[in-house]
Amino acid sequence: MSPDSFLVTVATGAVALVLLLGLANMLRGGSANRSQNLMRLRVMLQAFAIVLIILVLWWRGH
Repeated sequence: MSPDSFLVTVATGAVALVLLLGLANMLRGGSANRSQNLMRLRVMLQAFAIVLIILVLWWRGH
């Protein structure tokens, strides 16, 4: 696996992990504030992952 593919995999895995943590917190009736913070973190990680994917695709196109 190339380094850029590894980075994309790690970034998308981080998004999935935070999503699952947020859903688990909501399902067990945890703190609404914690769920909000996890979902905000997910959105930021998701934006980072999308930018990273675009950069990798651009880099591979050259």
